[in-house]
Amino acid sequence: MDKPIIQHIVEELVEAGIEDIVIVTGYHKRAIEDHFDHTSMELRSNLKKAGKTDLLDETRKISGLANFAYVRQKGPYGTGTPLLNAAHLIGNEPFIYTFADDFVQASPTRFTQLLEVYKKRGGSVLTAVRRDQDSDYARYGYIAGKELEPGLIDMTTIVEKPGNRNKAPSDLASVSGYVFDPIILQYLQKQLETYDTTSGEFMIQEAMQAMLENGNHIYGCEIQNGKFYDTGDKLEYLKTVIDFALERDDIGDEIRKHLQQKKL
Repeated sequence: MDKPIIQHIVEELVEAGIEDIVIVTGYHKRAIEDHFDHTSMELRSNLKKAGKTDLLDETRKISGLANFAYVRQKGPYGTGTPLLNAAHLIGNEPFIYTFADDFVQASPTRFTQLLEVYKKRGGSVLTAVRRDQDSDYARYGYIAGKELEPGLIDMTTIVEKPGNRNKAPSDLASVSGYVFDPIILQYLQKQLETYDTTSGEFMIQEAMQAMLENGNHIYGCEIQNGKFYDTGDKLEYLKTVIDFALERDDIGDEIRKHLQQKKL
């Protein structure tokens, strides 16, 4: 709709109490920095003169959501590199790591649910959702372990993109959104020292499995009262836009009528 996916995720972080956000971007992603920056004096003046106070208020809200820092991604392709790029800003504190192309719309928010588990049990906590389509097993990691309570797994293993359900340890997929103990940075640094560029992507799952084998606790938290959206996929992105459009008071009814006519 009229709000980029990354802003939905930032607002979710802020609602969970996060105040400092590090965004790791590629060289061509300057638009992301501009989006969360304070708008220029010229634009603010033009909006005020045009009487567009609602847009002016919205731009102020965006820039005031949190304290933003930006880091350029450098290193091997994969989910482990952004964490090492931001390690000097993270320090020795637990932190949330999330991607900008998938999210879970939930109540309470997914990060609130993850943090509740972390406050109770410590360790690291990851977002888990049930995914059992054939194509899912080539897109997500899958976890297994001891179920401590309904929807909460004390993990023993994580298998990245098993390929099919027969090779997956469960139907519980690990998707974007983690509360990490900072020790994972040490595991990633050690992993990087022996990383071979011909062996594939530099992934956090390898570090997580090493953490498990050394006795570190990682919990899989199945998000309750939520719906997972994978907007990194074209078809799923379109479905997400439609779902959010249907929830709008201003255009929801018209979108619904349009879809009903198409169905006929």
